[in-house]
Amino acid sequence: MQRIGLFPGTFDPITIGHLDIINRSLPLFDKLFIGIGRNANKAPMFSEEQRIGWISEIYKGNSKVEAVIYDGLTVRCCQQVGARFILRGIRYVSDFEYEKAIADMNRSLDNNIETIFLTCLPQYTSVASTLVRDVLRNGGDVMQFLPEVVQHSITGQNLTVPPSTPHRRTY
Repeated sequence: MQRIGLFPGTFDPITIGHLDIINRSLPLFDKLFIGIGRNANKAPMFSEEQRIGWISEIYKGNSKVEAVIYDGLTVRCCQQVGARFILRGIRYVSDFEYEKAIADMNRSLDNNIETIFLTCLPQYTSVASTLVRDVLRNGGDVMQFLPEVVQHSITGQNLTVPPSTPHRRTY
């Protein structure tokens, strides 16, 4: 049986903190889906196409990583892609308390899906998409927190990935 994981989030934008968790988790899984969740309560700064394009570009050539877009329950997305594991990154103790409550709820919805927590490296504890967006909105420099492909895209250099990328699935 393959070990398939889902790393859910908005990835608005994907940061070096996200990459830290993704890259360190790859030895744990045969396949890792990066799940871009649609959140009706949030208005994203970057389009779904842009976010899935960044992930596809960062992990091009790596068949273990695939980006998907999903609506609704994360557990339902896991069921649709065959994932038995949900990957979550933890920066602070308060993250763990919040994430544990979600993991417990997910387990009650489907007791065949386990949540795996990875703590981020200390240098990435302050890197959060929410903070990056706030700094961007206010004209600050966030380049040190972003993967190169995102940096190029944000600064207007000629890197765009078309929405028809083969790594796109919508659930």
